[in-house]
Amino acid sequence: MNVSLTVWALSVGVLCVLVAVDFLIGRKPHEVSLREAGVWTVVWIVLACAFGVGLGMTAGWGPAGEFFAGYITEKSLSVDNLFVFVLIMAKFAVPPPYQQRVLMVGVLMALVLRAGFIAAGAAIISAFSWVFYLFGAFLIWTAWKLIQDARKEEHEEEYQENKLLKSVERRFGVADRYHGTRLWVEQNGKRVMTPMLVVMLAIGSTDVLFALDSIPAIYGLTQDPYIVFTANAFALMGLRQLYFLIGGLLKRLVHLSYGLSVILGFIGVKLVLHALHESGVHVPEIGIPFSLGFIVLVLAVTTVTSLRAAKRSESGDERPAR
Repeated sequence: MNVSLTVWALSVGVLCVLVAVDFLIGRKPHEVSLREAGVWTVVWIVLACAFGVGLGMTAGWGPAGEFFAGYITEKSLSVDNLFVFVLIMAKFAVPPPYQQRVLMVGVLMALVLRAGFIAAGAAIISAFSWVFYLFGAFLIWTAWKLIQDARKEEHEEEYQENKLLKSVERRFGVADRYHGTRLWVEQNGKRVMTPMLVVMLAIGSTDVLFALDSIPAIYGLTQDPYIVFTANAFALMGLRQLYFLIGGLLKRLVHLSYGLSVILGFIGVKLVLHALHESGVHVPEIGIPFSLGFIVLVLAVTTVTSLRAAKRSESGDERPAR
């Protein structure tokens, strides 16, 4: 796609307005109900679909297919990331009324950081075509690691702070309790961070790690920076509401890691084939219609098998001991 500077500016401006609206909706700390989360989750999905259809009508259905494939992939990876967000909230005992504020700031940080990753990725791809080999190999390795973790059931029960976050806490100090939504307070004559700021930093730093696999994954579906950015933006915009909507259902998606590993492995193979094709090797390339159908099918099968497995597990737990 040949996207003009005007279209870029307009798109970023509209997304900024949507972010501002989201902030206005959640500006007052309150406990988010399932109804509120459900309504806004639908709103964000409808907006993403409307954008994809509009893209198809103006730029063609090829780019629209790339957008939908990228959006669904990023949304799926985001659902898996929500499990870590749940652990972070539990680790820092974030009061329910303040959780949405933490997620809003975290999503905003993720948007800014991923914009940088996307720009860097586009520059690297334009300069070095062989980078597709690295992206493909990294995604295949990530897929294998996901399978290994799922088989060994190595999901940690408690979030472990990274070294950067620990060093920031030691440098500035942390207050002993929450002070509403304030980020800094005076304590014993010293200005220190509140737990609210620490949680926001934890969410933001975790988003950086998430981008390490999500950005190469979407570049495996499209090399257009505009589609990569908009698909990421729409996938992240509804993340806060999705957290409250399916937070209690995350543990039921027991096969999600397997599904994501299949998708990442598939995209990794697609990237390697694309790199070979660019190098002059006559190999088949995987088209977007097939990619989109494959991703949707894997997610549908994963969801069905997860819910069935969770139901069987619950039925087994409810049986009286003999």
